[in-house]
Amino acid sequence: MKEFGKDSYQHILKYTGLFGGVQGLIILIGLVRNKAMAVLLGAGGMGFNALMMSVQTFAAQTTNLGLSFGAVPKLSEVYEQENRSRLDYYVQVIRLWSMIAAVLGLLFCVVASGFVDNMTFTWGNHTLHYAMLGVSVAMLAIAGGETAILKATRQMGSLAKVQIYGAFGAVALSVPLYYYWKQSGVVPAIVLIAALNTLLTVIYSYRCYPLRIRFCKQHLRDGYSMIKLGVSFVLAAAIGSGAEMAIRAFLNVEGSMDDVGFYNAAYMITITYAGMVFSAMETDYFPRLSAVHKDIQATNDTVNKQMEVSLLLLSPMLVALMMLLPILIPMLFRSDFLPVVAMAQVAVLAMYFKVLTMPVSYITLARSRSLAFLFLESAYFLALVVSIVLGYTYWGIFGTGIAIVTAHAFEYLITSSYAYWRLGYRCTWMIGRYAAVQLGIGVVAYVVSVVTDGWMYWTVEAALTLASTAYSVRVLRRKTHLWEALRHKLGI
Repeated sequence: MKEFGKDSYQHILKYTGLFGGVQGLIILIGLVRNKAMAVLLGAGGMGFNALMMSVQTFAAQTTNLGLSFGAVPKLSEVYEQENRSRLDYYVQVIRLWSMIAAVLGLLFCVVASGFVDNMTFTWGNHTLHYAMLGVSVAMLAIAGGETAILKATRQMGSLAKVQIYGAFGAVALSVPLYYYWKQSGVVPAIVLIAALNTLLTVIYSYRCYPLRIRFCKQHLRDGYSMIKLGVSFVLAAAIGSGAEMAIRAFLNVEGSMDDVGFYNAAYMITITYAGMVFSAMETDYFPRLSAVHKDIQATNDTVNKQMEVSLLLLSPMLVALMMLLPILIPMLFRSDFLPVVAMAQVAVLAMYFKVLTMPVSYITLARSRSLAFLFLESAYFLALVVSIVLGYTYWGIFGTGIAIVTAHAFEYLITSSYAYWRLGYRCTWMIGRYAAVQLGIGVVAYVVSVVTDGWMYWTVEAALTLASTAYSVRVLRRKTHLWEALRHKLGI
């Protein structure tokens, strides 16, 4: 068994920083696009885009058969055997099932377009818009299969290039459409962006594994095991997409499209921002956890170390985000988005619970507890929808921020309880101490944002950001060789 010491902390820190950096660049590029959308389309246009995107995501995750997740373990195993002919065979299997998923996605959108339109809009006829999304869903299914191939065969550089080029391309394609067609350009932009991402993924994948159209019944049988592995993941993702679509539809029907835009802006800037740290989970942490899932002690050690590093990295970012939201919201969107600030600031607190939940939730997948994973995810999304409905009904858009925190706290409680009683997971006292300190700073920062303004606000919030950063740096310095490596490079 590999020893877990300072090197394991440094490994987690290294790859979290690497994948987080790529994700951060993509987020920055996306913010440029969102700024253009806010200026050219306004809150209503952003709300329309959010609604269309949530429908696209729901349709894609419902019909993609889980290939982007389920195909990776099998193909990765074959890749390690260095048998090129067998590897080429399974690449063909994945591509056949990707085409089947693409057809299913297209048909789903066309058939369900009228029903979805009646459920989400009280004005106009948007059936054609939903049908057009079928084209993007089909292309995303093909891209998902090719992405699985690149992941399994360790083509991480190619994946990073696809993501970065795709982000730049999304800005170049969408902004002219928003400028000339306004809200009518939203759906064409979604379709073109999906086409670009698919084209980029296919180009890099086909360079390594050229397309060979030689399919047979055996391809169907061998692909079935991959699909079974990804079913629970797909169902959970589909339930999540459905919940987000239901939330946006509720806000549109009970409120206005502006409220959908406000909610989406706050959700994006808080949840997506924290995703820079979470992006390393699936790529690096999940394979490491899967390798030791039969050893309870090693599993606990792996989960706890990942949780410690993620919490210590994310916490200062959250306090800084809470402080800067009054500047970031109008800068990234428009001044009429200022009502979002109060909702976004309280929603930031949800990320403290999220960073404590995610490492634990992956244990169920590592141990193939697919039904448990599906149940826990479904319970969270149900709690989120109910909380949003109640929060918005009583406190308006600010109430949705409270609802997000409530739902994430609930998710933390049920996930940790299940892991404790059924999976033998034990959290260390150090994590409790780190969480108490950092969450305490976060709560104080939120209270300061409510009761102060002007120079007092900025002074106290800046001091809290420095305090959170200093605490994290002190702990990480003690647990890793990072400080020694930095001193060596600087010749100190």
